[in-house]
Amino acid sequence: MSDPGIKLENLTLGYERHPAVHHLSGEFKAGCLTAVVGPNGAGKSTLLKGISGAIEPLDGAVSLIGVGAGDIAFLPQQTQLEASFPISVLDTVCMGCWGQAGLFRSITRTMVDKAMMALGVVGLEGFQARPAGALSRGQFQRVLFARLLVQDAKIMLLDEPFTAIDEATCETLLSIIHQWHDEGRMVIAAIHDMAQVRAHFPQALMLARECIDWGPTDDVLSTNNLQIARDISNAWVENAAICERIEAA
Repeated sequence: MSDPGIKLENLTLGYERHPAVHHLSGEFKAGCLTAVVGPNGAGKSTLLKGISGAIEPLDGAVSLIGVGAGDIAFLPQQTQLEASFPISVLDTVCMGCWGQAGLFRSITRTMVDKAMMALGVVGLEGFQARPAGALSRGQFQRVLFARLLVQDAKIMLLDEPFTAIDEATCETLLSIIHQWHDEGRMVIAAIHDMAQVRAHFPQALMLARECIDWGPTDDVLSTNNLQIARDISNAWVENAAICERIEAA
């Protein structure tokens, strides 16, 4: 596995010319395990969408180093997914194979076997024929992690992966994340639980629409930084326009 990295260069992301993240520069190193933290509305989800390519920068750039097609897996928040879609658990997991199968190729027996193994890893043996929409929230999140296992990407982007799920599921998913990290994959996760961040993520990026701090978790999650993030978030003008760069003559 090569050593991918992600470099952010004066990155501004947002919607309809209104920034949600602005002037963000820095680099996610190969194999890092980083939590993106900050108040509600700080731009955490927007940043992950920008890195994944789901939205285009309003300004600046996301530079992918040693990263090719299919190297990034993105898990959005469950609230952005349609869990009631009439599809089986196995078919949901096999969707992680689309990058390998191609748009018009069939899922092979090998891919099905890989999906079944992934279901075993997340503790859902025997669930393959159940409708995905009939699962609990925690079970459905396990299915989504099984799909990530099948996708087998170098970079994992996770948006609030532990929200409203039970403790046992959290422990299972955290063990998978640590396994990815041990394998040298890059994991970037938007997390709201600071105790989880301190316990499991050695690096952190604190956002409040802009970068408050980025580095070792114990340094980033200082009382002073947390207060700065709250103050900036409370003062933010929701319909602020993007800053226009003035080019030198």
